[in-house]
Amino acid sequence: MPRLQETIHKLEVAGGMRYFKIGLGLLALIAVPILYDLRDFKNMSTQEAMDTAQLGRNISQGKGYTTLLIRPFSMFLIKRHNESDLAALAPEKRTDPSQIKGAHPDIANAPVYPVVLAGLMKVLRFDYSIPLTKPFWSNGGGFWRYKPDFFISLFNQILFFGVITLSFLLARRLFDPLTAWASAGLLFGMELLWRFSVSGLSTMLLLLIFTGLVWCLVLVEAEARESKRGRVYLIILGLSAGVLAGIGGLTRYSFAWLLAPLLLFFLIFGGQQRFVLALAALVAFAGVMTPWVARNYRVSGTPFGTAGYALYETTALFPEHRLERSLEPELAPPGRTSWIIWFSQKLLINLRRVLHDDVSRLTGSWVGAFFLVGLMIGFTNPAASRLRYFLLACLAVLIVVQALGRTQLSEDSPEINSENLLVLAAPLVIIYGVSFFFLLLNQIYFPIRELRYVAIGIFFALACLPMIFTFLPPRGVPVAYPYSPDRIQTISSWLKPGELTMTDIPWAMAWYGQRPALWLTLNIQPDFYAINDYQKPISVLYLTRSTTDRRFFVDWYGPEQSWGHLVLECMISNRTPATFSLHKIKPDDKSKLDDNAPPEVRWSPEHLVISDWERWLKEP
Repeated sequence: MPRLQETIHKLEVAGGMRYFKIGLGLLALIAVPILYDLRDFKNMSTQEAMDTAQLGRNISQGKGYTTLLIRPFSMFLIKRHNESDLAALAPEKRTDPSQIKGAHPDIANAPVYPVVLAGLMKVLRFDYSIPLTKPFWSNGGGFWRYKPDFFISLFNQILFFGVITLSFLLARRLFDPLTAWASAGLLFGMELLWRFSVSGLSTMLLLLIFTGLVWCLVLVEAEARESKRGRVYLIILGLSAGVLAGIGGLTRYSFAWLLAPLLLFFLIFGGQQRFVLALAALVAFAGVMTPWVARNYRVSGTPFGTAGYALYETTALFPEHRLERSLEPELAPPGRTSWIIWFSQKLLINLRRVLHDDVSRLTGSWVGAFFLVGLMIGFTNPAASRLRYFLLACLAVLIVVQALGRTQLSEDSPEINSENLLVLAAPLVIIYGVSFFFLLLNQIYFPIRELRYVAIGIFFALACLPMIFTFLPPRGVPVAYPYSPDRIQTISSWLKPGELTMTDIPWAMAWYGQRPALWLTLNIQPDFYAINDYQKPISVLYLTRSTTDRRFFVDWYGPEQSWGHLVLECMISNRTPATFSLHKIKPDDKSKLDDNAPPEVRWSPEHLVISDWERWLKEP
C-alpha cells in the first residue's frame, strides 16, 4: 500500500504525470498503425498506385524511365512525334516508331514519386514473389497480403507522421501549444489520410511537400514584416519555395498550378523585396521543371505526355477511359466552338460535384465547418491572418484544376485517387478549424474545470468517429478485386519477359506480373490487328470482371469485331470467333473443382484468358 501511495504521489505532484502522458502518446503512436494495418490494410486498388510502383521498380532495376504499362494513346503520341522527323531517328525507331518492341518510355507519370519508390526498393531489396506458406502474407494457404504493397504503405505512413510533425510545429508557431497538440491529434485520427497512406499513391509525399512550402511562406512573412536576417535570407527562402513548388509539380503535375497563389502571396506580403521574392521563386520553379518538360518533349513532342490531355477526358468525345485506349484519336476540334463548349460543360458539371461532395469532405469529418466559419474572424497573429489568404487562393485554384482535370479515375475510385487535390489543404484546414473551436470554447463558462476537458473529448471523439469505426467489426479484406496478384503471376509465368499481353487491367499485370501489358484497345478491328499484325504480336488476352461485369446492351452489344461479341462467343460456345488471331481459352482445372470449390480456384467467368497456344500445359 505505501508503494501504491508513493506512485500516485509521483504521478500527481512530482511530475510523473508528464511522463505518463508521454508514454501514453507513444503507445498510441505504435498501437494505432499496427492495429490499422492488421485490420484495414488493403493491397493496391488504384491504377495510379500500381502504375507508379512498376515504374519505380524499373528505375531501381536500371531500366531507366520506362514502363510495362503501355497505353494505346501513348503509342499514338510517340509514333506521331517520331514520324514527324524520320530522317533524324535512330534505325531501331524507324522500324518501331511506337517503341513497344523494346522498353516503352513512360510519358504518363511525373517522375519524383517513382524515383523515391525506386530508392526504397533498392534499399529494402523488395521481394516480388508471393509466399503462400507464411502466416502474415497468406491465409489458409491462399494469397492474402502482397509484401511490396505493404512496405510501400509503411513508407507512406512514415511520410504521414512527417506531415503531422510539421503541422504540429506550424500550428504552435501560428497559434499556441494547445492548438498544435489538438491539430496533430485530429490529423492522426483522420481516417481519410490513413486510407491515402495505405493506397500507394503519392498523396503523402505531396502533403509533406505542401506543408514544407507553407513553412517557407511563414518564414518569408515573418522576415518581410520584421527584417532580422537580411535580403539574402529572403532570397534563399524564395528560391526554396520555388524549388518545393517545382518538386511538387514533378510529383503530380496539377500541383504546379499552386505557383500562382505562391507568387501572389509574395507580391502582396513580401514587403520591399516582393518582386525579388517572386522572381526568385519563379526562376527556381522553372529550373526544376524545365529539364523534365524538355525530356517529355524530346520523347513524345508534348510537355506533359498523356497527362497533358486530361482536359479532353470524360468529355462528350472521350468518355470514360476512351482517350487512353485510343490508338488513333481525333484530337483536332470538329468545330471552332465545339471544344470550348465541351470544356465549359466539363467545368460546370464537375464544379458542382467538387463543391457539393469534395469540399464538404475536405477533412473527412465536420471539422471543416469550423474552418469555413472561422474565415470570418480576425487573428492576433498577423502570420496566421495572412496565411489564411494563401490557403483560400490555393483552395480556389485546386477546385478549378480538380474540376477540369477530373477523369474516369475519380469515377473508379471516388475519394482515394490522385485527382483528389483538395486533400492537400487538409492539415491547414484542420489547424484553422481547431483554432476557431478553442476560440468558441473560451467563450463558454464551465462551473467545473473538468467539464472543459469533457467538451474537448467529445469534440475529438466526434471528429475521429470514422477512424474509430475502422477498428470495429467487420474486419477489412486485403484483396482488392478484380486484382488477384497470385492469379496474375500465374499468367505471367506462361509468358517470356518480352512477350506482350493485352488486358483491361494492364497496371496490375505490369506491377504484379512484371510483363509488358497493353491496355485493351477500343475495338478488335482495326486497333487490335493494327498492333498485333504490324507492330508486335499479342501473345495473351486477359479480361477480368472489369469487362465481363459491364452492361450488356450499352457496353457489350455491338458489331462482330467488338470485344463484347468476343466475350459472348467465348462464354456461350467456349471458343473464340474464327477470325480472331488467338484461339486457346484457359479452362478450369477440373481436378481442383467440385461442388464446393471456392471462386479463387476457378478461371471463368471472372478471368477470361485467351492465348495463341495452350501455354498453361507445356512448351510447343
